[in-house]
Amino acid sequence: MVLVEKLEQLKSIFAEMECALIAYSGGVDSTLVAKVAYDVLGDRAVAVTAESASLLPEELEDARIQAAAIGISHRIVQTQEMENPNYTSNPVNRCYFCKSELHDTLKPLARQMGYPYVVDGVNADDLRDYRPGIQAAKERGARSPLAEVGITKAEVRELSQKLGLPWWDKPAQPCLSSRFPYGEEITLPKLQRVGRAEVYLQKLGWKTLRVRSVGDTAKIELPVEQIQNFVASTDLPALVSKFQELGFVYVTLDLEGFQSGKLNQVLTPAKIPVTS
Repeated sequence: MVLVEKLEQLKSIFAEMECALIAYSGGVDSTLVAKVAYDVLGDRAVAVTAESASLLPEELEDARIQAAAIGISHRIVQTQEMENPNYTSNPVNRCYFCKSELHDTLKPLARQMGYPYVVDGVNADDLRDYRPGIQAAKERGARSPLAEVGITKAEVRELSQKLGLPWWDKPAQPCLSSRFPYGEEITLPKLQRVGRAEVYLQKLGWKTLRVRSVGDTAKIELPVEQIQNFVASTDLPALVSKFQELGFVYVTLDLEGFQSGKLNQVLTPAKIPVTS
């Protein structure tokens, strides 16, 4: 199916819904969903962003700016996943408890507003990875129009560009809790530490990156083709000093390079719990 046909199918889904609440993170996926929903539904679409410790303040500000540019009504709610030990203990299905908290917050809000649907930005590629949060959303009746139509991540970016969204090439920015290996406890200071480290690197001009936190060690991931330039052009002593100021003891560079979802490499079927 050509992309223009997928876009028309996406529009048809929203037309049939008549109104929709968008679980809106400000990432490229949910922003495309918000854009199409607003184009079809106008003021019968609302974007709602969950503010929590795992979301960078810069990402929340981006979400505000992008929603305003689209024109869609934007609301912010608070979620409390950090109060759930099932989340902070960082099991392999941590995302299940995060999305449970999110949708347990959004679903009553949607009902209160008279909106029958909560819609998220899950795309077709997400269905091929281990994403326990998708199960939590489905259990609560959320819909994923991008996945329903079969729109991939690359197609999300292509459609966003065609629709004139200036952030079509925005790097993926999953929640900060994804920076920690499974089993390592997640705390507010750890989230803040890794978040500020990534912002520091972004301000140096490195856009696609992760800072993985393993105990007291920061592991910097960059696209493998950028590693040589990074080492040659970066004031490494200043970088190490900054990271140590943030609370890390050791700073390393992952020579394997950036890979989204890298921490899922350790998972085997025996390690993946069945969540009911």
